[in-house]
Amino acid sequence: MREAATRAGLDFTRLSRLERVQYRVPADDVRKLAKAYGVDDEQAVEAVVAAAEEPPGRGWWAPYVGLLGQPYLDFIELESDATGLRVHHPAVVPGLAQTPGYARELIRRSAQEVIEERAESLVAARLGRQEILARAGSRVQVRFLVTESALHAEFESGPEIMRDQIHRLLDLSQRPGITVQILPLGMHPSYGSNGALTLLDFDHPWLPAASVDSPLGGEHTDDPDEVTRLGAEFEFIASAALPADDSRGLLKAHLERVNQ
Repeated sequence: MREAATRAGLDFTRLSRLERVQYRVPADDVRKLAKAYGVDDEQAVEAVVAAAEEPPGRGWWAPYVGLLGQPYLDFIELESDATGLRVHHPAVVPGLAQTPGYARELIRRSAQEVIEERAESLVAARLGRQEILARAGSRVQVRFLVTESALHAEFESGPEIMRDQIHRLLDLSQRPGITVQILPLGMHPSYGSNGALTLLDFDHPWLPAASVDSPLGGEHTDDPDEVTRLGAEFEFIASAALPADDSRGLLKAHLERVNQ
């Protein structure tokens, strides 16, 4: 580190604090460090400079910083910057595809002690994440794997919760850049048994990342080997899913069932 500090013309203590993320990295320091470490990819360096120059609290999620845990906030920021998302939840419709009513029911079920005001804030935060879907198509590709068992959920508020949710999935499935596939009820239990999984791709130079959410908590990684392993797990799950057209047909059948 001392050698890198000398090459970059930076004080050793300053560089040490930068590497430990004790304060934001000025754009000039990014360029100096890139030169010191022998990075000659100008596009990559300028992408990092642009990220360093972004003001703190820039995202739509800034009002929720005191409400949401840091791991979830980190995930939201990753998700908002992604150019590709592959999403699977083994039990419910993934958050990015949820309607307000469906999200509200799940949040109330999972934490009955949550006061109404906080519950509504959690719903709003979950729905805020869906802004990325407006960029689907030329800029963002999104693929959902939805388990069919999630379509059989019943809620005290009435069948309209599930009806609206199925309508939402059908609508998403017809948008450019969004694929919705259903995992049928008869799939082998090993498919999708390791928790909710999101794989994220980014523009150069950022590495792909993965997030796994289980009852024990969430975990994010950009370790290439781990991301590759989780990507293979996702494709293993996807191999049991119906094609997109067949999935739309199944969604329509469930919509008819709910409407009866």
